[in-house]
Amino acid sequence: MFTPLPRDIPGLPALPGVPGPLSAAVPAAAVMTPVRRPVTAVFRLLIAAAAAAGVTIALLHGSPARALTYFTIQSGALAAVVFALAAQRAWTARRSLPPALTGATLLYTATAALTYHLLLANASPPFALTDTPADATGWPAVAGRLLHTAVPLAAALDWLFLTPPHRLRPRHATAWLLYPLAYLALILTRGALLAPGTPGRYVHPFLDVASHGYQHVLTNALLLCLAVYALAILLVTLDHIRPAPLRRRKTGFRLRAPVG
Repeated sequence: MFTPLPRDIPGLPALPGVPGPLSAAVPAAAVMTPVRRPVTAVFRLLIAAAAAAGVTIALLHGSPARALTYFTIQSGALAAVVFALAAQRAWTARRSLPPALTGATLLYTATAALTYHLLLANASPPFALTDTPADATGWPAVAGRLLHTAVPLAAALDWLFLTPPHRLRPRHATAWLLYPLAYLALILTRGALLAPGTPGRYVHPFLDVASHGYQHVLTNALLLCLAVYALAILLVTLDHIRPAPLRRRKTGFRLRAPVG
């Protein structure tokens, strides 16, 4: 009597007429029990609410069409949507959003904040997104603080303390630059199509072709894009050297690769 050979010995050729071993994908839930994170969900929901409030105020206190042309308003709207989705996934223990999306949101909100505080805060109204006087107060000022300070800082804290590291890649930094480039092209094209003297023809003084000429404005745009790319590379670098803020629970066993 001969003992039949097992079919799962590696290196043996497949026997004719005998089906091979079946391979099945193992769901992540079988390896690790999904964990709800209510505190994270509430914090991200507050960020989304703050960004949505800032965008809404900007649209109500001025021309909505003009407000939507500002990078701060667009990045704020993106932050409201992304953090609302991230909050829902943290509350229901679903898989996190792609790091390319969350990293882009952080980069764009940080770019809006740095551009305002470093370039515009001393030369423009406190809330220069709509038609407001230089001593703007009340709701427009509140919206400016939300979109230029509160939301970017909260997004950075969420990334540092509530997001696992080592997820960003250098290719993400290159892809993130496409939106600022498209935005600058749109703003310059819009300004060229509008009649001279139109209020808000160019969004910011450093992009005003009528006052500085195309050579000066394009130089400013190039420097701004290089600064955004450098900031993106810095985020990727910090993501690979920062410690992990979250600890995952161990299951007590490991799954080995299927044999055969």
